[in-house]
Amino acid sequence: MDIRIQNNYQIRNESEKQKNNDIRNSQFKDILNETIASKKEVNISNHALQRMNERGIKLNIKDIENINQAMDKLEEKGAKESLILYKDLAFIASITNRTIITSMNNSEISIITNIDSTMVVK
Repeated sequence: MDIRIQNNYQIRNESEKQKNNDIRNSQFKDILNETIASKKEVNISNHALQRMNERGIKLNIKDIENINQAMDKLEEKGAKESLILYKDLAFIASITNRTIITSMNNSEISIITNIDSTMVVK
């Protein structure tokens, strides 16, 4: 009889541990999904904002969505630092940080260094 009670306790205790693990796993999944979702946004550095203001470059929501999709594709290909050509604009972007580092008009491009990829967004 003693053994049964002990076994029942162990089974109940294992069940409680499993519930606690399920709760922890669920919380981890929620945090992971939130982190992934927040990572998918395009950030624009202060330097890029300053350059955009100087050059009169304005982006609307559709433009940002297109650049975001370009970053998704570049990320899938393993890009880290990229030149994104969009309309008559050029952006140097950190794909790993999902940040536009600087911006310019296509006509201003002469030499671009320290990038591993280029994408023309149509």
